Amino acid sequence: MDRLGKDFSLSALVAGLIAVIISYAGPLIIVFQAAHQAQLSNEVTASWIWAISIGSGLTGMLLSWKLRVPVITAWSTPGAALLVSMLPSVSLAQAVGAYIVASLLIAVIALSGAFDKLMSRLPKAIAAAMLAGILFRFGAELFNSISLQPVLVLTMLATYLLFKRLSPRYAILAVLIVGGGLASSLGHLDSQALVLEMATPVWTTPQWNWSAIINIGLPLALVSLTGQSVPGIAVLRTSGYQTPARPIVSVTAIGSLLLAPFACHGVNLAAITAAICTGREAHENADKRYIAGIACGAFYLLMGTFGATLASVFAALPREMIAALAGLALFGAIATGLTGAMADEKQREPALITFLVTASGMSFLGLGAAFWGLIFGLLAHFALSYTRARPAQSEHVSLGEQR
Repeated sequence: MDRLGKDFSLSALVAGLIAVIISYAGPLIIVFQAAHQAQLSNEVTASWIWAISIGSGLTGMLLSWKLRVPVITAWSTPGAALLVSMLPSVSLAQAVGAYIVASLLIAVIALSGAFDKLMSRLPKAIAAAMLAGILFRFGAELFNSISLQPVLVLTMLATYLLFKRLSPRYAILAVLIVGGGLASSLGHLDSQALVLEMATPVWTTPQWNWSAIINIGLPLALVSLTGQSVPGIAVLRTSGYQTPARPIVSVTAIGSLLLAPFACHGVNLAAITAAICTGREAHENADKRYIAGIACGAFYLLMGTFGATLASVFAALPREMIAALAGLALFGAIATGLTGAMADEKQREPALITFLVTASGMSFLGLGAAFWGLIFGLLAHFALSYTRARPAQSEHVSLGEQR
């Protein structure tokens, strides 16, 4: 605890808070949409929010404290998107059974070491390009928001630039305070969205249905690994943290397994919000950024306890403010990703392909842009490496023949 007190910083605390704000202001909407499509009761929906919040909080705090790395965990956003169309076709009990199978499958892959082997062979430039591609739309959305809320967004941007010059560590905190105050004074806070409600966990006994396991469990495991864990580890690698993926992915999978009966569809390593807590904005000293991970986990626990009440607070904030806050908070991470992607001239073209595919937001065969960006980037990497090696080999042979 002494070290925790010495390493504590306000900038890390704010980074954790902003990560939580962005999680609840954006990805949580997909969970509500899936619950609405499946016609789940308010009690079950509140339990779902409680489970993913508590799971994200406990795993993030534990891993950040033990590993001394800013490990940010969150619920599976692509998994929730998958459930929007799949959940109405099965009962909740069958879906819970599929959640359990997905968690077990992810845990086995992580504990076997297969995931670490995959990440160790992933070229750094491609990993950095995938990170930059994932975050690109958040940076672009900042400027798209100017046309909708010019006074609010431009004031936040000016505040950011001013404090980046005067006091860089507190630039995002200043943006948050100025943005919130200005939004309130302009009458852009939706007070009617606020509700007072605490979440109560609701147990659902799992049922085993092969159709649900094949159509929900297996795709859920796949999108969680490729859409969250791979880019999440890439964020840590790009930020200079070489922590093995095995303990992180296995702990989140076990947490998901334990909370599945309360409607938790999956907790995993975060990517977008993780980039906020792993950069210099959290702390200049990389060894002290783990405080941001602990703070993020603590805020998740608070959100889980109060459930829909605090979620409604973030729903009351104008979307343009959230978009501007996310974009500004991720400036550093985007710059780091682009720098890493373009640093190696030999890897520049595969990295560019990875970035463009990932930033496009494409979806094919039910798999997202991050997955396809990785696949296309690796194909380009192997194709270009092969073609570049052949001329050198032929030249060597011809020289040998001349001798």
